[in-house]
This record gives sequence, structure tokens and C-alpha cells, in this order.
Amino acid sequence: MYLTTGSDDMTNLDQQGTSIDPVSVETRARRLFELIEPIGVIPYSADEPNESMFALGFTNYWDTYFAGRAAPLGLVSAEVVDALFYNFAPGEVARHIPKVWRTTTPELAIAARQTGCVKALRRILGDRVDAPAFARAADLLIEAATSAPVEGRPMYAALRAISVPDEVVARFFHAASLLREHRGDGHIAALMVEGVGGLEAHVLLALDMHMPAGQFGRIHHLPTAQLSAVIDGMRDRGLIGDDGWLSERGRAVKQRVESSTDHLAAKPYERLAPGELDELMDKLEPLAALLLAAQDV
Repeated sequence: MYLTTGSDDMTNLDQQGTSIDPVSVETRARRLFELIEPIGVIPYSADEPNESMFALGFTNYWDTYFAGRAAPLGLVSAEVVDALFYNFAPGEVARHIPKVWRTTTPELAIAARQTGCVKALRRILGDRVDAPAFARAADLLIEAATSAPVEGRPMYAALRAISVPDEVVARFFHAASLLREHRGDGHIAALMVEGVGGLEAHVLLALDMHMPAGQFGRIHHLPTAQLSAVIDGMRDRGLIGDDGWLSERGRAVKQRVESSTDHLAAKPYERLAPGELDELMDKLEPLAALLLAAQDV
């Protein structure tokens, strides 16, 4: 929480009233992102979630993506989903929303996604999910994940409205999903502050990874003219140099976006004491390593 003293300074305190170094909190937020992201992407990196969604009647991956991720929002329009997801090309969301709700309901999509993700996590992590250390990690994750304010966090707020599962692996996945959407909401805010549009964010990431934008997975399918227009617009603003790579200004913008995202993502972790954060990271390290290794198989 933030308490003001007699001056204009703001002091960052943990739940025990101990002063926290903001830099340390943001560094931990970045490290926890790295450890939690392999859990949060299970719907997209493993087969079982898609199989569970296909059992509802879907026949292609992108229908399962939009049904699974948008389900907590309920029966909203394509325009709403497009605005909240932020980084899809014009018309892409409307090819799936609201069509997917002719196949299933949001409630069934939420249940199927959770079932598939639990199966995937149990397969990859094996008997580790039955260990006390795993239950402790799940408890710490859910404590953090359900502690942040929901104001200005629409995707996080929608997922927070869903009851926390009792089963330990489902609770573990649910907590990771909450933290992922919380960070995602903040990331979009950081992009908007810097004037970076949704498709531009993909170009920014690709070039920062030293990958030509046209080869990046989320935008490689775009018509050449459409992608060229996005890149030209970024070049006109000085984000991309004449050589086609990020300019100094572009790299600075990317760094500010990432720094702001880490800052905005730190709030849930203030719920935990420093020792609990260290404990959580220690328990997540071997699990994240297994999940990352499974992505490469």
C-alpha cells in the first residue's frame, strides 16, 4: 500500500509495514513474469486444452483461442473483445466473435479450458503436483493474484469474477491466468502511453528480438501492403531506422514500455512478504523449467 507522510513523498510498504525498494519490487515482478508465463501460456502451448475445446464442437485453433480467453467477458461484441485484446488486425476478432457462441457458452468454454489445462499441467509436471511444495506455490500465487485492485484492469477484473477453483492444479493455473491478464492490462496501458498501436507492438517486439517483422508469428500472415503500412508509420515516427531495424528512439520506447509494464505488474506481489516472494520464486523455478522444456518437444 502507499501512505503519504507530511511531504509529497510516497512510501511503498508491504503488508507488514516494512519499506520496500520499488526497484526491487519491479525486478521481482519481471522475474515472476518469466516464471509464471510458462504456466499462463499452457492454453496455447499444450495439446490438451485444444482437445478439450474441440470436444465442445470447435474445429480450428483460433475459435478455441477466442472462446477460451474471451469467455470471462460473457456475451460481448467483437468490438469489445477487439478493444480489450488490443493487438489483432482489423476484422480478425470479428471472424470468431460472436460466432463461437453458436457452438458453446462462455461457462462451458471456461470449464473446458480449465479441464484441458489441468490435464496438461499434470502430464508435464507429473507427481510434483501432489507435493506440499506445489500446494504452497499455488496458495502463494492465488494470494497475490486475487489481491490487486481491478480498476482499469478489464481482463483481470473479468477473470477475478470467476470463483477460485478448489482443486490444487486448477487453482495454480487460475492464479497464473489472473496474473497474466493483470500484467496484460498494464502492458496495454504502457503501450498506449507511448502511442504504440496493437500491430505496432508486434513489430516492436519482433525487431527487438532481431527478427524481421514479416517473420513474426502474430503478423506474418498479414497482407504485405498492410504490414508495410504499419512499418512505414513507425519509420515516419522515428521508431524504425532506414536499415529496417529499431532506431535509438525505438529501442528507448521499447525499454520504457517494458519498464512501465513491470511497474504496473508489481502490485499483486506487494501482498506477499519479501520472504514469501523468494519462497514462491524458488518453488516456481523447477516447474517453469519443465514447462519451458515441454514447449520445445
